Amino acid sequence: MSPGPDSLRRVSIPSSPFSRRSLLAAGGSGLLVPGLMRSGMPSITHGVQSGDVTSNTATIWTRADRTARMFVQVSPTGSFGADCRTYRGPLLTATSDFTGRLDVTGLPSAADVPYRVVLGEPDAHRPDGDSLEGFLRTAPTTGDHRRIRFLWSGDQAGQGWGRNPDLGGFPIYRSMAERDADFFLHSGDTIYADGVISGDVTLPDGRVYRNVVTEAKSHVAQTLDDFRGAFRYNLEDQAYRDFFARVPQVNQWDDHEVHNNWFPHEILDDDAYQEKRVDVLWMRGEQAWREYVPISSRRDGKVYSQFSFGPLLDVFVLDMRTYRDANPWGWAGGGVRPDGGILGTEQAQWLVEAMSASTARWKVVQADMPIGLVVPDAASNGIEAIAQGDPGVPRGREQQIAWILRELKNRGVRNHVWLTADVHYTAAHHYDPSRAAFTEFDDFWEFVSGPLHAGSFGPSELDATFGPEVVFQSVPPHANTSPLEGSQFFGEVEIDPDTEGLTVTLRDIAGAALWNRTLQPRG
Repeated sequence: MSPGPDSLRRVSIPSSPFSRRSLLAAGGSGLLVPGLMRSGMPSITHGVQSGDVTSNTATIWTRADRTARMFVQVSPTGSFGADCRTYRGPLLTATSDFTGRLDVTGLPSAADVPYRVVLGEPDAHRPDGDSLEGFLRTAPTTGDHRRIRFLWSGDQAGQGWGRNPDLGGFPIYRSMAERDADFFLHSGDTIYADGVISGDVTLPDGRVYRNVVTEAKSHVAQTLDDFRGAFRYNLEDQAYRDFFARVPQVNQWDDHEVHNNWFPHEILDDDAYQEKRVDVLWMRGEQAWREYVPISSRRDGKVYSQFSFGPLLDVFVLDMRTYRDANPWGWAGGGVRPDGGILGTEQAQWLVEAMSASTARWKVVQADMPIGLVVPDAASNGIEAIAQGDPGVPRGREQQIAWILRELKNRGVRNHVWLTADVHYTAAHHYDPSRAAFTEFDDFWEFVSGPLHAGSFGPSELDATFGPEVVFQSVPPHANTSPLEGSQFFGEVEIDPDTEGLTVTLRDIAGAALWNRTLQPRG
């Protein structure tokens, strides 16, 4: 069984300055350096995380074993002595499953920032209890040209493939930790709320995939505590916790945070569920998601948002789940509801306006699902993603994407790159109007990578409406390939401050580069 949260090494805090890179080189166990814990005090159960970093702010997360006061300390040297700044955070209570987040302000830009989460008794006014350290890297300011490196992927603990002690849990996180990334874009399916992890599985080659099984993952998630238990299952992996303690996240969600291929107001036809109303499951699943990932209050309750990383990069995070039409709409063709499609009218307009206003050299769109791959929804005889499986003019949800691409072209928005996961293999797609039925757009790239730790599938059928071409893809040897057999993937983006070229590298479970391409900016 992989190490649980109680296995975190408890040692005294070092007094000498240190860098983030030196701790990365030392390995994960050197990253989580707790302070001394007094007997009977609240303790940290599932590590620390950071997310939604800007040039001077970040959101810090933790979970306690009981009601506790959360504090965050920031130290420019990592010594947490007289130089550290202390923020008094929220009260962690059963209402939020003892999780809590704190938006920390006044951070230095483009800096490695050591932080420490400290727990105290509920009425404490100073940090004097159990603690864990983490690191985050803040974004550069608009005038600061510097190298940017980030990772993306999605799809965690799906298709019954859970933490495997023979693999050391979730091994891809150790590979990603070695890349020294500024941040990680999580493309959704953070958990598989509808996926059961039930025990050992015999693979086609005769090997046995061993699963760590917990009560929370022995059935589909229906109650709020079921959803919370799925997040705790992931966080009980050491490599997973270590990675997220050192690399800030930018999170979006997709379907498996709730139920496979869900859409608003759906009534499930699924015998595994007593609660058939998707809107009820959605409410519970979203609450657990917001409790367990480090999302800033600055998002104002929305999943979609924009994040800026100096003059070279803006990231636009989409929500292709909350505002969508029912899946059968897309399959039937015709129009979309005025407030529907795949993004909803308000979000689609926000995306165009925000990208038009952006002065960043590169505009990365973090999308839940790919544009040109056909992803059917068998349960509704509909379409789950965007592509309709018809190579002609835009139909259904494709019409909203066509409007966005046309507007970006008309407004002179160049250098946009789309990143996604969802389909459980990795690929590079180039979209070109010279190959397309719809031609009112500038050519662009879409890169697919995943899963992080789930069954692998593919390839999916291409729809020619927007002229996609497969430039590269790596797919598994058979459907639902387990993590023990490989075919787990993440992607990496690096922007050179001198040439302003953007290099995409698609990597495997061990971090080996499978393919890369450098894109040069235009305009």
